[in-house]
Amino acid sequence: MRPTRAFALAVLAAVALAGCGLGAGSAPSGVSLVVTSGFGAHVIHQTGPLKVKGQETAMSLLQRNYRVHTGDGGGFVESVDGVAGGHEAGQPVDWFYYVNGVEATKGADATNVRSGDRIWWDRHDWSQTEGVPAVVGSFPEPFVHGVEGKRPEVRVECASLAGHACRTVVARLHALGVPSVTGPIASTSSPSVLSVLVAPWASIAARLGAEGLEHGPRASGVYARFFAGGAQLSLLDQEGHTVRTARADTGLIAATRQGESAPVWLVTGTDGPGVERAATAFDERTLEDRFAVALTAAGAVSLPDAGSSG
Repeated sequence: MRPTRAFALAVLAAVALAGCGLGAGSAPSGVSLVVTSGFGAHVIHQTGPLKVKGQETAMSLLQRNYRVHTGDGGGFVESVDGVAGGHEAGQPVDWFYYVNGVEATKGADATNVRSGDRIWWDRHDWSQTEGVPAVVGSFPEPFVHGVEGKRPEVRVECASLAGHACRTVVARLHALGVPSVTGPIASTSSPSVLSVLVAPWASIAARLGAEGLEHGPRASGVYARFFAGGAQLSLLDQEGHTVRTARADTGLIAATRQGESAPVWLVTGTDGPGVERAATAFDERTLEDRFAVALTAAGAVSLPDAGSSG
């Protein structure tokens, strides 16, 4: 969520000012904290091992491990280790945070950290969209620990149930201990089901929760746009400009979300070979710290596209 000053007034300022966890209760285990800028392009490294104490919030965990300046009573992050929000090259930039790959819906000092959570703070340009509802860079989350403490049912929907792409995605989830139901592409799904759509874009363009990719980041939060009936994919920069146009054999792994529904993950592409390429890249090594990723013959391209591949 965009950490605006409006919602900062509603959070618990006393907790943030204390710079510590809520105190009572045991510290959550297996937690990770990543802090980046530029849509994951630049990592701001910690000075030592992650420090976790007591019942942490997303804000207290950040404050315990980085130098954080806040505003509006402690609910608004102004800078982390000297990297501040504001404006850059004439565009607005601010700090946003994600829990298990889902944009937070509450202030950081009102969000308790649970065992296994992956907390990701990123400072980026929000000129094209005030919110990126879901990202892929915390994989294998949210499949393993879920969203807001609830592990949703996972359904893998495929254009070809017997195809290699479908079987690859199911096998990767199975290896993580994630049970899933496999079936054909449905027209809709339950808001509580985390859907993974494995199919060429032309087969899923009308699918509820996925159609926004034809309308750019303001609709979907994904810096890519399918056109020409799904046969071509524009890779966009942070200002929404087309950096390059990918055609045949191009894959895309992205996630989006509608309201409070479970995320929809897309393992898609311009055609069958593109979907195969995306399915092969459905792993932590490829997705780490990326908001979304296009898979081209030249390699993986982080989205937004900064103009280089790899």
